[in-house]
Amino acid sequence: GIRFRGLSIPECQKVLPAAVKDGEPLPEGLLWLLLTGKVPTKEQVDALSKELLSRSTVPGYVYKAIDALPVTAHPMTQFTTGVMALQVDSEFQKAYNKGMPKTKFWEPTYEDCLNLISRLPQVASYVYRRIFKDGKAIAADNTLDYAANFSHMLGFDDPKMLELMRLYITIHTDHEGGNVSAHTGHL
Repeated sequence: GIRFRGLSIPECQKVLPAAVKDGEPLPEGLLWLLLTGKVPTKEQVDALSKELLSRSTVPGYVYKAIDALPVTAHPMTQFTTGVMALQVDSEFQKAYNKGMPKTKFWEPTYEDCLNLISRLPQVASYVYRRIFKDGKAIAADNTLDYAANFSHMLGFDDPKMLELMRLYITIHTDHEGGNVSAHTGHL
């Protein structure tokens, strides 16, 4: 089956910190595992959650870029437009323009990755609410974890939905990292 740094999904559910007792793992925990190869403590996951929150502000021009599209545009077209607009703040681009050596490319790339991960829920929920909820966006609730906040911004606040979103994002965290293709090829 699918493995993350050698751990199966059920093993991840057992060892990664959760938001609630016996609940689904926090996606931030799997992100930590993928980045470091180590199972994080709850304190490490909480610190990463705070770090992502501190990076999560989406500039207004991103929403303007999305709003320049017809509301009937495909959701992925709107989403990718928002993601591409985030490039304006790219740490890699800034460092590259200053002549950064290739041996240092990973440093601003890492910063861009964390910035992008932190902003994806805002962009995705904005597109969803724009298309399916008459454009009535819901502000982030900074007291919630990453997945619960995403669920909240989509308009789903039931505790069961928050747990489902934690599981869903955790499972799909490495969706394009080779696991899906390797698993499909194996099957």
